[in-house]
Amino acid sequence: MSQEAPEYSPTSPTQESDIEKAVDPETKILDETHIAELTGAVFDDPNLDKENIVAFDDESPYPEVRSAVANTDDPNMPVTTFRTWVIGLAWAIVIPGLNQFFFFRFPSVTIGGIVAQLLSFPMGRAAAAWLPNWTIFGVRINPGPFTVKEHVLITATVGAGSAYATDIIAVQRVYYNQIYNFSYQWFVVMSTQLIGYSIGGIARRFLVDPPSMIWPANLVNCALFNTLHSQQYAGIGNRGGISRERFFVYGFIASFAWYFFPGYIFQALSYFSWVTWIRPDDPISIFVARFAYTKNRECQSLHSTGVKLRWAEANIFAGFVFFFWFLTPLLHYTNVWFGEFMPISSRTSYDNTFNTYNVTKILTPESTIDLEAYHNYSPLFLSTTFAISYGQVLTLSSALTRTFFRLSFASITAPIATLMHAFLYFRKQIWVQARRSLHEQPDIHARLMSRYEQVPEWWYMIIFLSMFAIGIVSIEVWPTQMPVWAFILALVIAFTYVIPIGMIQAITNQQVGLNVITELIIGYALPGRPVAMMMFKTWGYITMAQALTFTSDFKLGHYMKIPPKPMFWCQIIATVIAGTVQLGVQAWMFTNIPDMCSPSQKDGFICPSTEVFGTASIIFVLASASYLHMSDVPNSPLVFFFLIGAITPVIPWALSKKYPNSFLKYVKPVIFNGTGLIPPATAINYVPWAAVGFVFQYVIRRRHFSWWTKYNYVLSAALDSGVAVSILVIFFCLEFPKNGTIGTTNILTWWGNTVPFAGADNSGLPVKQLAPGEKFGCVF
Repeated sequence: MSQEAPEYSPTSPTQESDIEKAVDPETKILDETHIAELTGAVFDDPNLDKENIVAFDDESPYPEVRSAVANTDDPNMPVTTFRTWVIGLAWAIVIPGLNQFFFFRFPSVTIGGIVAQLLSFPMGRAAAAWLPNWTIFGVRINPGPFTVKEHVLITATVGAGSAYATDIIAVQRVYYNQIYNFSYQWFVVMSTQLIGYSIGGIARRFLVDPPSMIWPANLVNCALFNTLHSQQYAGIGNRGGISRERFFVYGFIASFAWYFFPGYIFQALSYFSWVTWIRPDDPISIFVARFAYTKNRECQSLHSTGVKLRWAEANIFAGFVFFFWFLTPLLHYTNVWFGEFMPISSRTSYDNTFNTYNVTKILTPESTIDLEAYHNYSPLFLSTTFAISYGQVLTLSSALTRTFFRLSFASITAPIATLMHAFLYFRKQIWVQARRSLHEQPDIHARLMSRYEQVPEWWYMIIFLSMFAIGIVSIEVWPTQMPVWAFILALVIAFTYVIPIGMIQAITNQQVGLNVITELIIGYALPGRPVAMMMFKTWGYITMAQALTFTSDFKLGHYMKIPPKPMFWCQIIATVIAGTVQLGVQAWMFTNIPDMCSPSQKDGFICPSTEVFGTASIIFVLASASYLHMSDVPNSPLVFFFLIGAITPVIPWALSKKYPNSFLKYVKPVIFNGTGLIPPATAINYVPWAAVGFVFQYVIRRRHFSWWTKYNYVLSAALDSGVAVSILVIFFCLEFPKNGTIGTTNILTWWGNTVPFAGADNSGLPVKQLAPGEKFGCVF
């Protein structure tokens, strides 16, 4: 041990103000030209605070950022310490492992990163108080008070979500009886999880540096970090009222306590379908609501209702109302696509006897589609909501296959519209950012970050080359039936969409998925190969998603003034550890849990996500195989559906130029994409989300802007964290012990906990029920 070094003590934060101000010295207002030149922001961005723009050398031009992010930095504050790595890596093992365990269970329990964010705070404070003040090999074991930057890095190492590619492994085992060794599993998971990080780092100059790239979800985390560490926010909402810290405590306690009612004591509040209570034997029901604020696995991107911009929420909810409260009932109850023979919403695929579709009946020994066996068995049917979500239906007679393929091409409207939207609204910004480096940004946060060394480009290149190599190994050494050219094509698709979709997500907090378009492309290119389809979809979709996750975390570090290099290594190491742990947990479960993924599994491990993933694995390859063997289906009309996505954004953009004050400037591509989570998500996810968002993002923001500026993101963090902790307490203290028998013989078995799980609606009975031996649908 060396001589003790002096303890770190927080000092007054420093603030950069050396930029030449391009503002009027009296009004402190920038004109539109200066705004575009200095920030790259598009002035007609509805999120830009035009009325309260202050000098950009002191504040962000966006009130959302000013209300949650401190505009100061202390470069001497410890960041990567011994306690950072110990606590962070512990969470990187525990939370991903638990989430993988519950991933296969229904109902599921999701432990979000916000739980680690909350619990690591007292852990860090305890480590600062109790660890010895030693220096070993030049590393300080306890450099003083637990800092906010250490806290941010600990949370960044969590990697809470289940790795997307683990579902490939599960589907291969459950659906296709393919069980390969751990090397194959690890190669697939690591390649799919990490290869996107390379393009995410390159996209930093477009998606992190510009002030207009807000990344609203990060503002909740920033508000919570700053509240816990008593950091001072920027913005005008600091005057008057109780402190943010006390407000967070009140909100947390209220959220924690309230969820005990819809989550345990009175569960009918979570499934408030009162029509089915009046007529429990009637399968026709549409109305449903939820009196609970929840962030659950099936609707992850709808969390934090105080985050999304009001126009983005309006777009998403408008799409939900049209597609699922108008179009879906219209199609279902008129028996289009034989919908009345199935539940209106289900994640399961069916055969023509209303049984779960048995994929093994239509597979060859090499796990490819056998069309003759398929024709001898049954067409594949989906519930109406599932069909609408995919933009297709798979009752594959000659005429209906034609319908399927036309509608499938229509389902790529959202990604194509996203590209066009990015060109129309952000082309100037893309061009400006392509010519500028970070230090030229006038935004206070970018200037404060300019003192830290950026991650070298060759680091990202090493990540890409290494993950590209193990990706090729995984598809060539094992019989995946996926050629290398398909692997490269998947990456090209993902990389093409990173920046335009990233811009949409950075502004609206809504990500446009590429799962449907990748399924469509590979289904047509490699017909009859479901395993290859799963792998192509994963590399084509999750590569982009991981790139944006990586970029989002860098934006969090940007706001919290974390040096880029430590943030890079935290992300890489956490991803490797989390993916390895999840594979180990999954292998243990399939080995030790009886009837794993069976619909009748006694402990609820029925694998709902695996079921959806498995269904998707055969949808497009099955349709494509049939389609390619049908000579009467014309090809030429299909290409016109690409034009739908290209033309749709142009109409409101052109009209908004002519009528700049109309609502048309708020119409965005998320109107097509916001409902892609259905199923398994339902109205009980969308309705309360939209209601709370309307109150806080529209009513309160317009009428009580100062209150909104000070408390909105603190409240969102309090609601999220209160519910998360309440769910954990309910599950581990009340549901999991004694095999779930706590409360089964007392008042908790009352009507309010039984009525939502009784009747035809809960049982999924169709409107038209088959007699024994009867079949529905078309014939081949």
